Amino acid sequence: MTQAHDWPSSPAAALTLLLDGNKRFVAGERLHPNQDADYRASIAPEQKPFAVLFGCADSRLAAEIIFDRGLGDLFVVRTAGHVVGAEILGSIEYAISVLDTPLIAVLGHDSCGAINATLEALEPGHAPSGYIRDIVERVMLSVLAVRDEALADPEVAVMEHIRYTTELLVERSALIADRLAEGRVGVVGLSYRLAEGSVRRISGHGV
Repeated sequence: MTQAHDWPSSPAAALTLLLDGNKRFVAGERLHPNQDADYRASIAPEQKPFAVLFGCADSRLAAEIIFDRGLGDLFVVRTAGHVVGAEILGSIEYAISVLDTPLIAVLGHDSCGAINATLEALEPGHAPSGYIRDIVERVMLSVLAVRDEALADPEVAVMEHIRYTTELLVERSALIADRLAEGRVGVVGLSYRLAEGSVRRISGHGV
């Protein structure tokens, strides 16, 4: 069993640990680490996750399952379309400054409802109502850069939005940028394939 004090302190090692878990998930060889009663009790006084997982809120992206991790391993923050706001940035900054987490992973996926809604909103009369519109407006900032290609292939929009979000975290948060420059944190964009269960790297800094 991997213990908290043995977890990786470098961004590269943390990413390897994360992706190794996904490989086990895809192969059907999950270890279900850090999920027993003794471990639950041992980490109750303190948490030290090795990665922040900032992902889409889609119900098919259960982080601890698709990366074969357990209690205390991942600091999970999720919104529809992994859109960024002050609460998201504050949560991530807490993880890297207070908990000293060495990796921030942005996780998008194919067949994303937020991406699809944004592409539909490009057509006149298709703008969503309510607070869904707020999500679409934030996703639109990335989709407009690849508008024509994305209308032909929505996967282009998915990848561009992952790249955009990864860059936005570094641009918006001085703390993330400083930790990145010091080599204390890495930021990586990942894309998840729903049918295969596999993750691939799209972009990244410091890892």
